[in-house]
Amino acid sequence: MNMHSIWLKFKGFINESIRVLRITKKPDRTEFLTIVKASGLGILIIGLIGFVIQMIKVLFFT
Repeated sequence: MNMHSIWLKFKGFINESIRVLRITKKPDRTEFLTIVKASGLGILIIGLIGFVIQMIKVLFFT
């Protein structure tokens, strides 16, 4: 790779990043709360699955 192609890739990345930042917006309060609730529920479910697997392991394989 020569410096010219590296520079073009870097410039393209910067342009894409600027484009993404222009079209994104800050979420309003209801959007934010919905995202927090969904994330919290996902974390809770994954933790519960891990806990159940750990309990099964302790009860049956120890």
